[in-house]
Amino acid sequence: MGPDDDPLEINRHVIEAFRYGGEIPGMHRDRLLLLTTRGRRTGQERTAPMMFVPPGPDLEGGAGDGRRLVVASGNGSPHDPAWFRNLVADPSVHVEVDGGDGTEAYDATARVLAGDERDREWERLVASYPFFAEHAERAGREIPLVVLEPAPAR
Repeated sequence: MGPDDDPLEINRHVIEAFRYGGEIPGMHRDRLLLLTTRGRRTGQERTAPMMFVPPGPDLEGGAGDGRRLVVASGNGSPHDPAWFRNLVADPSVHVEVDGGDGTEAYDATARVLAGDERDREWERLVASYPFFAEHAERAGREIPLVVLEPAPAR
């Protein structure tokens, strides 16, 4: 496996390019965010790049106000991604998004969707991004959906 195949190396490249305005081949900056969680065992900050979508209008509390929906598909892995397990242990996270004229960063609280709310968002998600249904089939597990809600100003 070469450096181009190493997921950690790919993530490091994407994070650096995102933060410094570089090109990110195969990805759309307007649908990419960096999510920083605290490691559930180490306590160290861990940053992962991922796609996001705006949540639907039926979401509890509404869809606006900087909320973003992320998908813990792990590219169809049978296991939940580490970032997801970290935010379940500590839902206080940090989010970086491309604000168009620079990076916008804010603290947020991660909320894992459940029940009807999760089902509605899942149906809406796979209607626009059918590859997530393929991820779920390959993974053999229910793919968690997480809403990142901006933390109240201090």
